[in-house]
Amino acid sequence: MERIAVNAYAKVNFTLDVVGSADGYHLIDSLVCTIDLYDVVRARRRRDAEVCVRMRGMPYPLPPEKNNAYRAAAAFVSAFATSGADILIEKRIPVGGGLGGSSADAAGVLRALAALYGIADRTALKALADGLGSDTGYLLAGGCARMTGRGEQIAPVIGMKPVWLLLICPKRGVSAAACYREYDMVGKAYPPQTGHALRLLREEGTMSALGCCCNALTEGAVRCNAAVARALEEARRLSSVAGMSGSGSACFAVFETKEACLEARTAYRGDFRTYCVRTLPGQIQRAFRGK
Repeated sequence: MERIAVNAYAKVNFTLDVVGSADGYHLIDSLVCTIDLYDVVRARRRRDAEVCVRMRGMPYPLPPEKNNAYRAAAAFVSAFATSGADILIEKRIPVGGGLGGSSADAAGVLRALAALYGIADRTALKALADGLGSDTGYLLAGGCARMTGRGEQIAPVIGMKPVWLLLICPKRGVSAAACYREYDMVGKAYPPQTGHALRLLREEGTMSALGCCCNALTEGAVRCNAAVARALEEARRLSSVAGMSGSGSACFAVFETKEACLEARTAYRGDFRTYCVRTLPGQIQRAFRGK
């Protein structure tokens, strides 16, 4: 195999509890699921050990040391002593939306290079991914999961049915680091919801569980970007089940059917970008194709 294309899927946090800190990092407990919004990672073998990463659709340039996709490729080549790769990433996931785009790209690069070079050691790939970002290890496989620790501890969640989401994305994103700083400055304790949501999932089903949508970072995100409050208000106007993903700025309204989601998108009168997407509760780790 000389080249490959991999879909790098975004995620949505239905709940996000901040439950403590350790070694300078916030500890979280989150019910998370991948969605069918994705960047495309295209990789081609090189004959040398160099790595070249190009980003198409990125609103601003990233130097290699701040580009998680580049860092993932360089770490892979170093860890497995393979040749390098030319990588093109077609960006579709909104940047700074709390949808895991940067982590998805890094995970997509690892999956692509693993396929190109015949690396099947998923434990080693997970270790590499965890060193690149909180969501990266999870996004190697995706699906519906409970994410704990710094985001590196993943427990698959069974029983979540697919739902449709209307994503409402402000034009300006939110820095995760800035959001967590604002969260610390607010200093407010938020009752954890993830465990409760999982109990409702077992006892009453998907929509009851998602009715617990709650994100402890919401106030911090609004302090970083006031447009988040407006996006969340619009999402709540369109559905009784709504929330914010990750550290923002993307908010979402939940629907049981595609038709209801499309109707809500038509009814939306704001000026933010919107996406009608479906959750992917099953793992997507084999969702790549060779070329």
